[in-house]
Order: sequence, then C-alpha cells, then structure tokens
Amino acid sequence: MTTSVPCGRSVPYLLLAPALVFEILVHLLPMLGGLWMSLHELNQFFVRDWTSAPFAGLDNYRFAVDFDGAVGAELLRSFAVTAAFSALTVAFSFGLGLVAATLLQRPFRGRFLVRGLFLVPYALPVYTAVLVWKFMLDRGDGAVNSALRGLGWGGGEFWLLGQNAFLSLVVTAVWRLWPFAFLALMAGLQSIPAELYDAAEVDGAGPGQRFRLITLPMLRPVARVLVLVLFLWTFNDFTVPYVLFDQSVPSAANLVSVHVYQSSFLTWNFGLGAAMSTLLLLFLLVVVALFLALTSRSRRAA
Repeated sequence: MTTSVPCGRSVPYLLLAPALVFEILVHLLPMLGGLWMSLHELNQFFVRDWTSAPFAGLDNYRFAVDFDGAVGAELLRSFAVTAAFSALTVAFSFGLGLVAATLLQRPFRGRFLVRGLFLVPYALPVYTAVLVWKFMLDRGDGAVNSALRGLGWGGGEFWLLGQNAFLSLVVTAVWRLWPFAFLALMAGLQSIPAELYDAAEVDGAGPGQRFRLITLPMLRPVARVLVLVLFLWTFNDFTVPYVLFDQSVPSAANLVSVHVYQSSFLTWNFGLGAAMSTLLLLFLLVVVALFLALTSRSRRAA
C-alpha cells in the first residue's frame, strides 16, 4: 500500500488553504452580501425573500449622504459623535498606557503583580466589563452615585442619559482599552537598549531629557501602529454602547455603528443600513491608506 505525498510546491498552498477558506467565509462573503444589500431596496416587505428586493442602484448611498435630509443629518451627527469618542478614547488610553508603562519600567518588589492587575480590565470579556460599568453608573444603586453621595458631591446624576451618556461611554471604553496600550508600550520600552539610558545619564541627561530624546523616538514605530489599531477599534465599537445603553442609546452617545444597527434592525431598512456600513468601511480604508502613506514617507525621509 502506497501513500500519496503532496509535492513540495503545493505544501505551502495546502497549509494556507484552511485560513483562506475561513477568511472567505467569515469576512469576504458577508462583505459582498452587504454590498449587494446596499444596492437594493431591501426593507420589511422583502425580508422573507431577499432576492426579490428591487434594484435601487446608488439611491441608498444618495439618501445616506443627503445631509439636508433627516437621515443624512442624523448620520453626520453620529459621525461627529464617533469622531469625538474615538479621539478622546485613543488619547486617554494611549496617555494612561504610556504613563503606566514608563513608571513600571524600573524594577521594584511586586512589579509583576501590579502589571497583572493593570491587565485585568483587558482580560475580562467585553460584555462582562461593560455590564459592570452599567451597574456602577446606575442612578439609584450605582457605586458612582453612592460614592459621590458619601463625599457630599451630589450623587443623583443620570449617567446613562442625556449629555452624561457620552462621558460614561468614554470612561468605560478607556477603562477597557488602556491596558492594551499599556501592554503594547511596555513591550516597546523593553526593546530599548538600557545602554542608551546609561550613556545619556553619564552625559548628564535628566529623566525628562532621557524620556524626550530616547524613549519617545524609540517608541514611535510601536506608538504609530498602536494609535491606528485603537482608532479602528473605537470607531467600529458596537459592543460597549449597545451593552451600556441597550437599544435606548442617547443621541449624545449615538455612535455610527449603533446608528447603522438602528437603521437596519429597528426601521427594517437593511439596504440603507448596508449603504451606511459600506460608507463607514470606505472611510476607514481611506484612513488606513493615509496612515500607511504618511508612515512610509516619514520612514523614507528618516
């Protein structure tokens, strides 16, 4: 009995085949399905038989970007809220991660334990972490209002309603994401040779000068990728606002992802929702392309 052995040239393709099939099934086919939906008038009348939905061309896209209309104006407002949410979340997550990673560079007793504790929010499942914050921000029995009442600083605020909803959303997202920034920056700091700091110290450079002239330039490659990843995650974030506010998301915290969901599943206009999703995808692709172009140019200039 003989056993057939694949020739050497086909082995790499055979090894890549499962990942390729998985990528096609999980990412490519849903994307193509969404693109098809965005070109059709797919609403509640055609849910049972999607293939019978009439072709709408680019009407859904025109409807979504008509900023003089109610739908376009609401999408533009949601985009502005998302941009502010992403900017604040990325900035605070990166800043907290950088401070924590820098402070924990020097060895001390218990450093391993502190690092582990800092990573707990990121290790928790997203749903669990956000649910904890939802209970904490509850107006009646929440820990935040109880603490404020104990300090005599009020304690009756609606943290999940009105304008406070945006602050609650940012705080929850930062609490969940900053440990990832801390982890990435800590890995970047450990790749910086200690001899550079020793030589700078011998030359009389203070801690601030060493941080500005050695740490920040050496961390730049890691920081660029980290900021891009955090931005993509936050701009696409759906789980945090959905779990935090359920389906009653206040307008102050109405992110684009939630707006697309509501346009699709609450108004039953799947074609319009798919068009909004496609526009969001195109925007993020443009951001990534610009980021890669700028980083490539700066790398060549260096």
